[in-house]
Amino acid sequence: MTTATGTYTPEPGAAPLPRMIAAQAALETRMLLRNGEQLLLTVVIPTLLLVLFSSVDVVDTGKGKAVDFLAPGILALAVMSTAFTGQAIATGFERRYGVLKRLAASPLPRWALMTAKTASVLVTEILQVILLTVIALALGWSPHGNPLAVLLLLVLGTAAFSGLGLLMAGTLKAEATLAAANLVFLLLLVGGGVIVPLDKFGGAQDALGLLPISALSDGLRDVLQHGSAMPWADLGILAVWAVLALGAAGRFFRWE
Repeated sequence: MTTATGTYTPEPGAAPLPRMIAAQAALETRMLLRNGEQLLLTVVIPTLLLVLFSSVDVVDTGKGKAVDFLAPGILALAVMSTAFTGQAIATGFERRYGVLKRLAASPLPRWALMTAKTASVLVTEILQVILLTVIALALGWSPHGNPLAVLLLLVLGTAAFSGLGLLMAGTLKAEATLAAANLVFLLLLVGGGVIVPLDKFGGAQDALGLLPISALSDGLRDVLQHGSAMPWADLGILAVWAVLALGAAGRFFRWE
């Protein structure tokens, strides 16, 4: 504020809330992209899996080109790696080192901090989807289907995995979160219909189909490979996971 004498007096106060959320989201995104382990999970592993299994006949993916089966599953894996595994590990260690406690004492409300983290996840996922789509198209992928259905699946999948990641990070110790998140990532990679079709698991197929990664990969496959209009069953499974996971995260998350 300028006074009559031409000097300036301080006018303390928090920045507008949208600006604080945008600044925190930009910071979260930069931190994520600078982290080598996060880049390995979010970019390197999905890309290698897509290229390897599309080029080498290792898994029987049924009729048609392997990339047509694999690309939707790898997109689902990318969502899980960012919204669940990466977010759980990063948030768990932020909680351990007291970062979350200090941020909670700042003018940024707690819900706004979580909103910024979610925005960072979405930005990263957009970059992932663009990269993997370009690679899959170069490998001969021929996607088709309803873009709105794909968007709904990705949004609900992100909500479900984000809730699960925050629940894990907010209730377990950082070391336990690191181990558990990576273990879950590996188990769901194998048994979630990402690379290996669920019908290869025999009697466990129906139970595995209720997992969020299975619903997301199968839903994306139904739309992008088979041209389904709207995979309501898979959307319903993801919606239930999203509501339960986000509700539990909001109820049990510990900031210290």
